[in-house]
Amino acid sequence: MQLDAEAFEALVVDELDQLPDEMIDGLENIVFVVEDRPEDGSLDLLGLYDGYALTERDRYGMGEMPDRIILYREPLLALCADEDELRDEIHVTLVHEIAHFYGIDDDRLHELGWA
Repeated sequence: MQLDAEAFEALVVDELDQLPDEMIDGLENIVFVVEDRPEDGSLDLLGLYDGYALTERDRYGMGEMPDRIILYREPLLALCADEDELRDEIHVTLVHEIAHFYGIDDDRLHELGWA
């Protein structure tokens, strides 16, 4: 599937807007980023939570760099045949990475069907 960076980012924003308020309201000092590929150039990784889970921190201090949730455009596009499938994968990837922010590990995500 082909989609330019701007159109892809618009889909990500749209999917973020669709997430439940309960999931989004607790997010603080976090940014969402779209990159073409992971640093190693692979197409295996769809997203990444880069930061410390809420369960692993005491508090944020002033001036702390924000945590990041990164979605990788090219791997997601390579996985999907059409826009509906892409929207579903973006949604699942966002939920998966947000879950890491809240301290939910991959084993629990598998149990919940989000990994």
